[in-house]
Amino acid sequence: MDLKNEETFLEHITAAIDSNKLQLPTLPEVALSVRQAVASGNASDGELARIIAGDPGLSARLLQVANSPLYRARQKIESIQAAVTRMGHNLIRNLITGLAMQQIFKPKQQLLDQYFLDIWKHSVNVSAVSRALSLRCGHLNKEQAMLAGLIHQIGKLPILTMAERFPELATDGSALANLLEKLHPGIGRLIMERWDFPESISQAAWQYLDFTRDSGPQADYVDVVQVAYLESRIMADADLLSRLGDIPAFRKLGLDPEIEVLEIEGIAEEVAETQQLLL
Repeated sequence: MDLKNEETFLEHITAAIDSNKLQLPTLPEVALSVRQAVASGNASDGELARIIAGDPGLSARLLQVANSPLYRARQKIESIQAAVTRMGHNLIRNLITGLAMQQIFKPKQQLLDQYFLDIWKHSVNVSAVSRALSLRCGHLNKEQAMLAGLIHQIGKLPILTMAERFPELATDGSALANLLEKLHPGIGRLIMERWDFPESISQAAWQYLDFTRDSGPQADYVDVVQVAYLESRIMADADLLSRLGDIPAFRKLGLDPEIEVLEIEGIAEEVAETQQLLL
């Protein structure tokens, strides 16, 4: 079986998923519980705080975020319940999900550890730029944009997990890179179908590479992820710069393709603060 062949690999990984021999990534338990509690509409501040406190590491990260310059609290927030009360359930839900995402980007073996780390760092960078770009659009939520950026390449994780089982594939950097790039959008869609994310966010996992995509006159979350991704690629692909003006997402965000996103006033600072919290 030639797993370096795209079609063969896709058939193999799809069969493994269907037979439960390969588990798709799932949200960490605390993040899932928080999302479900908020969705119910009946959770109290205290109940959400108790759920979050079940993960001490996540609790510490949430307090760090709540007191960071990114959210500019006037007084220091010293408890999880105070954070929930001050920030509100929807914001807490999105922050906890974003902070918990790093747990998903962990290899089962050390063989491909660098791949997982590189994808996480890339996802954080795209997420940070997406969040900053969303501030230019009054109809978009910055934390939703952040999540869309974090999940845009999540389809690569099952490919790496499968590759860990086959050393001949795991050690062939060229073949593995080809599989990751060609197959991750379709697998990302499978993952998103099992997660309780709004479609407006989950579409980023399989639509961000469609540079002809135009969903309407207003920018959406896929648009901001797409622009953030392209900005990350410009340095590696000089040809890209000449094509940016033809991409609808740039037009809808009111961006000049000749100007780097990070050069726009206030963007670099927002990006740096978000990166610092997630990395």
